[in-house]
Amino acid sequence: MGIGFRELLIILVIALILFGAKKLRNVGTDLGAAVRGFKKAVNEGDDEQTRQLNDMTGKDADFKERSDSAKSDSKPSA
Repeated sequence: MGIGFRELLIILVIALILFGAKKLRNVGTDLGAAVRGFKKAVNEGDDEQTRQLNDMTGKDADFKERSDSAKSDSKPSA
């Protein structure tokens, strides 16, 4: 059940009547800039999260290597 073509057309005509062509163009430009800014912020957040997860994975691998070497060092030689 979404907005159909007819409903969207009616909304656009009402917006055109209320705001006028110039104001509607400015509103569209501002809205587009806001959406681009939001997407950029989301992508930067995803990149930061991925980088942090990769950093943590590297630390865990380093810890595992150290613990494995400590276990082999602590075993008495036969």
